Order: sequence, then structure tokens, then C-alpha cells
Amino acid sequence: MPRLKISLPVFQDLALGISDEPDGHSRYPTARLQKGLVMHYRGLDLTEEAVGFGVPVLKCGLLAVFPGAVELELLQGEPAWKVSAVYSLNLVEKVGRVNSTTLKSKAFYHIKDSLAALIRHIPALRAPLTASSSAARRVFNWETRYEAAQGKYEVRLVYTLDTAKGSLLVETGDVPLPAAVTELIIMNEQGAHSFDQYQDSTGVCLSGKAIGCWDEVLADRASFASSIQGLRFTLPKAAGARLFRGRELIGSRLAWAGFGYTLSHPSNRFEYSLRLEKVP
Repeated sequence: MPRLKISLPVFQDLALGISDEPDGHSRYPTARLQKGLVMHYRGLDLTEEAVGFGVPVLKCGLLAVFPGAVELELLQGEPAWKVSAVYSLNLVEKVGRVNSTTLKSKAFYHIKDSLAALIRHIPALRAPLTASSSAARRVFNWETRYEAAQGKYEVRLVYTLDTAKGSLLVETGDVPLPAAVTELIIMNEQGAHSFDQYQDSTGVCLSGKAIGCWDEVLADRASFASSIQGLRFTLPKAAGARLFRGRELIGSRLAWAGFGYTLSHPSNRFEYSLRLEKVP
């Protein structure tokens, strides 16, 4: 079947691209995942390890289920581009030794997922637990992998890009999901090397590691900016969801910066508008 690649021009030198084929050329483990809208600026792909804008992730308790495929349809062309994306969420994160089999222990993954939750929700534990995790990976020669989940879920999103305003409307529509799904997260992230500055409408300004890996945003609006490319993307608080910010840059394993909306009632309709702009 022919692959579909869509490029949406935002303004001069910037476009948002999406393809129905995972990026298998990336050196990051997330190359196995299906990405959403990724930024291309002056011929450069700014995604790195990130999954892009408007990407659904499901939580079943501590377990996260990621998209491994998408069906795309271009519904409308310029000046207001509209794209339908039906994501198949069918992958889970696993760990295995390089050039060896994947670890199968349920107890191991329960501990791993519990520690990941602690890292995200208790700032004081982030540095020591992250250092311990990195050390364990080196000692045991572990790597991250994404493998088939026991089930598959589908989530449809519709993206509408208004090039005149530089705004991207993301809508989920109704999401019929089973009771086992406890949260729907809509990720909006790009590469951490480019996007190294955080600021919000309360006046908070953070750089680099000070941004944290997963902290709730209480401001009405929040942005990530690139001190290298002079770009910024901004998200608002949205009814029905909590907004979190994060940035992680760890070797060849993690390189993302951005936001996640978490919905504790994932079957409800949800929408938000992301703004893209150049900054001095």
C-alpha cells in the first residue's frame, strides 16, 4: 500500500509534517512509534526523540500504551488545512539487553513503572533515581524497546491548521475506550536540543534542566521556545484536562521537550489550539 506523507506549510521556512510510517531512521528508541505532526524548519527535522504534536497515549494504571500505526486522510487544503488521523495504539515499552531477548518479568516492569511514576511526581527523587536508572542500563547493557501490546485501541484526532493565524486546532471527538483505560494523554513535544526554554503567562521562565521532567502547568498559557531557531509553540489550559510540561535530555535515549494534556475521563470529546510563531 502506498505510504502517505503530508506537509502543512505554517509560515516561511516552517512546516508541519506527518507520515503514516514510523521513522525507522532515527537513532532513538521512539523511532518504532508512530509520530504526530513534527516541525521542519529550514530543512531541519526538529523532532529528535519526541513524538510530535497531537499524539495520543493511553494509560491502563501504570502501563502506558503507545501508537504504532496511523491512518491518514487529507480532508481539506489551504488556507485551512484539515487532516484526520486514526491512531492504532498497540505498543508498550520493554527493556532488553543489547543483541539479546526482552526481559519478561512482570515484577520487573511493575517496579520500573512505579519508579518512573516517582521520578515524574516527586521532584526531590528525580536526580538520584534517574542516575540509578542510567547506571543500571550501563551495567546490564539494557536498551529500551517498543513491542506489541496484548490489545489494540484506536483514537481519532482531527488537525486543522490555520496558516494565517499560525494556529493548530486539535480535536479528539468521542473516544469509546474500555474501562481498563484510566487516562488519555495527548502529547505535544519536539526535540530537547532545540526547545530549551519554558515560559508561561504567570511570568515563570525556566531553562534546561530547571524545566523538570513532568510538572503541572497552572498558568493560563505556557510555551516552549528555541534559543537556536527562534521558534515558539504555546498551549492553553483546556477544559476537561490537566496540562503538564516536561523536558528530558539524556544521551541517545531521551531528547524531548513539550506538554501533555491528561484526561481522566478519556471518552469525552476534547480540543485545544496550539500556536506557532517566530520569536526575536
